[in-house]
Amino acid sequence: MSLKLHTIIASTRPGRIGPGIAKWFNDYAGEHGKFEPVLVDLADFNLPILDEPNHPRLQQYTKDHTKAWSESVKAADAFVFVTPEYNYGPPPSLVNALNYLVREWGYAPAGFVGYGGISGGLRAVQATKSLVTTLKMMPIPEAVPLPMVFGHLDEDKSFKAEEIHRTSAKVMLDELYKWAEVLKPLRAGAR
Repeated sequence: MSLKLHTIIASTRPGRIGPGIAKWFNDYAGEHGKFEPVLVDLADFNLPILDEPNHPRLQQYTKDHTKAWSESVKAADAFVFVTPEYNYGPPPSLVNALNYLVREWGYAPAGFVGYGGISGGLRAVQATKSLVTTLKMMPIPEAVPLPMVFGHLDEDKSFKAEEIHRTSAKVMLDELYKWAEVLKPLRAGAR
């Protein structure tokens, strides 16, 4: 059985460009061939600000949206977060989605596709790495930064990748696969 990679669209705001970028990456992950890629849109889960009465570590969920989110996260062996940068940080939708769960994230590697202006989302990625380590995830150093991303979008907001983007994606996916394989036994016992 191949390892499942969830490419998560982190932004949920109207007019967002994340879906086009995430679709490109998810399609590229399929071509890469080491993962079974799954495109996951946070907007589809419609997660309000954390509204569960019990601490997430207990996994005693009472809301259907939390149960669906938990099942989605448990199904993955690795994650790539496709995230914009909002005011030098990640979007609140991503922070909220991460905080909804605890054990489901454990021992999974995480990669990042950051996008934005001149920084390419790197400040948001760096801030998110601190959060995912608390959830016992392994954020890998390799990433796909997309600076000045608007110049790489066509009329329907599809991302037009250049060779540097594909090269960065390949390097990150190769590394993500190594970590996913090594961490697999730990994930099996933790979730």
